[in-house]
Order: sequence, then structure tokens, then C-alpha cells
Amino acid sequence: MAAEPLNSAARAAMEQLNAEAERAGLHIWLRTQANAPAQRPWFHDRGLEAGGALAQGRVGANQMKAAPHHWNWQEISPYLDRIGEIARAADVSPIEFADRQQFLLVNPGLAGRLQVASTIRCAVSIYNPGDVAPVHMHTPNASRTILSENGGYTTIEGERCVAARGDLILTPNGTWHDHGNDGATPVVWADILDFPLLEFLDCSWIDDEFPGERESNARAQKPVHADGYSDRLYGRGGMLPGFVSHSRGIGRDTSPIFHYCGIDIRAALDALRAEAGDPYEGVTLRFVNPATGASVFPTLDYGAQLLRPGEATGWKRETANAFYIVLDGEGTTELAGRRFDWQTNDLFIVPNFLWRRHINRGRKDAVLYLCSDRPLFEKIGQYRAQGRSPDGDVVQLTA
Repeated sequence: MAAEPLNSAARAAMEQLNAEAERAGLHIWLRTQANAPAQRPWFHDRGLEAGGALAQGRVGANQMKAAPHHWNWQEISPYLDRIGEIARAADVSPIEFADRQQFLLVNPGLAGRLQVASTIRCAVSIYNPGDVAPVHMHTPNASRTILSENGGYTTIEGERCVAARGDLILTPNGTWHDHGNDGATPVVWADILDFPLLEFLDCSWIDDEFPGERESNARAQKPVHADGYSDRLYGRGGMLPGFVSHSRGIGRDTSPIFHYCGIDIRAALDALRAEAGDPYEGVTLRFVNPATGASVFPTLDYGAQLLRPGEATGWKRETANAFYIVLDGEGTTELAGRRFDWQTNDLFIVPNFLWRRHINRGRKDAVLYLCSDRPLFEKIGQYRAQGRSPDGDVVQLTA
């Protein structure tokens, strides 16, 4: 039987004790509130606009919930041009004092924090010709999705990866890496990291004291592998070399492949185009650790999906957050009573628990790249997903 709530006099007396304890610097809180969760059990709310509600009062003081949001490339990209102009005209480039020339995406539901979801940060960077970000390593896992035709280069653990549009470059935790642009036109890419998670765990650090041999500019590491090293080792499906360690850097449980080429990703999607695909995702690919078959990072999963002209996925919701980059095409994502009309290079976040579906409204295939924190939820035993049948019934997509 539930306990009777405190009457007003008892509650006031308890709050008075709290004020007294605070003045005394005891750093305790005497409970005057029910232990409300961040939201009702998500699977109890079946409506398409269900989104969950935060707790109130002291119990909910530290709770925040990411909001669905769409960053329109036509609106935000001019700021990259302005950053580039300032950098080109400056006596000291921003990259000299900030290590980056970029803007970070800020989710409007997270009180100004530099993140798109509770576990995911995204920044969009520009590198002018000749720019070099000095060699460093860090605890967050990071990736770069190349948005410009010229993708510059990233050198990771002695492997130089020359990139182009649509490429995915990984810099796993504990790997030495540097970036640069040795081309004639600016390089633009989207950085995605699990930085907020590491920050929450008080486990985020960056090291710039590279112990190895550097290039003549003293900023970049000297490559020790011939170009295409990852592809030579792991570019044949179902086969692994038996003479090398599949652990690179000092991190753990990350993919030894650092470079997933956009041209290969698109070719793989096109080869699967005639298949039925997933009713809730379309034609999909996951980028995996070739040595284990697991996600490329222990915290983040990456993939690509192709939606054919006119294709509409079924409604789906899950406990994980999903961040999308539009590589090609145009379409719409409907979620929680909202509608995001997207086109090439747009970015959007689908927070956990929200019903969503994707629709290709164009005349050609649409390709979305996806980053999800599903591996994290799976590791803590909290990943679940539901879909809706054509009749509107809720179906379980995970056991």
C-alpha cells in the first residue's frame, strides 16, 4: 500500500531542516519528494507524439532531455565560410589558439551544453589549404564524415588516410592522430565524438606530447605505413591477417580500420538496392570492427542507409539516440509530431524513445549516414526497440 503523502506542515518542517543542513555545509538532502524517474516507462505511451516528461523539483534538478532538432546546411554553412575568411586574414589563425576552426551543434533541450544528445557531440570543421591540426590523442572516440569533395588527410597511428566526400575516418580513443589540408580548396567535415559520456564519467583528457618522429613542420606525425594499409589488411570480407595485432593505439575494443571510403560505402549500398531491406530502416549497412564483428567503438555504432525514391519506412522507436547526416538526396523525417524536411549535408538528431519514420520524397536515392549510442545501451542491458505494423499495432523489435 502506498504511503500517505506528507501534509503541508510536515513538508514545511522537512524543508526547514534542509535549509538548516545547507547553511551548515553538510551536503545532504532530506527527502521531501517521491523518487520520480526522468519519464514514464516509454513503452506505456503509445501515441506517435509521445516524448516523455522530466521529473519536477529537487529530484529532477539534474535531468535534461535532448530535443529533436534539424540543422539546415543552407543556414549554418555560411558560418564556415566566415570562419575561413577570418582565418585566412588573421595574423594568427584560429587553429593556432583553438586547435580547430569549427562550430559545435547545440541541442536546444540540453541547456546550452555542447552536445546533440546525452552521449554525442558533433562539430563541423573547416580546414583551409595548408592548415594542420597538431598530432594528439584523447580518450573520447571520434570520427570525421567528409562533406567537401577535397577531404584532406588524417594520419592515425602512422597511417595516412587521404579522404574524399562521403568517407568516414575513425580516430579511436588512445590513437595518435593529426589532420591537415594539403589541397587547393577548403576541407569540411563533421566530427562526431562520445565526448559528453567521457566528460560525465570524468574520464576525458587530451595528450599532445607525441613521442614519435614528426614531419618537418613539427606538427604532424611521420607516416610509418604505406597508403592503403587498413584496406590491405582488412579489405577482403571474411578474412583477417594472422600476423598482426588487431589492437591499434592504447585504447580497447575499437576497430583497426581507420578509413571507410565513401565510394565503397555507396557501391555496397547500390549492390543491395534490389533487396527488400529493413521495413523500419530501408537498405542498411553497419560499419564494424572486422576482428570481432562488433561496433567500431564500444560506445557508438555507425552505419549508412539508402532510401529509394518514394520509399517510406515504418514507424520505429528505441532507447538509443540516433544522429543523422544526409549524404545525398532529399526527404522527410517525421518524429514526435514534428517534420524535418532534409537535403544534402543537413544534420538532425532523433532522441531516444521518440517514434520516427523516414520518407524519400525525391526522384533519386537518398543516403543517410547514422551514428547511434546503441552499443552503450546494449552493454548496460537497456537497449529496446519497438515498431508499428501497417495496422498500427506496436511490435517488439528486440527480445
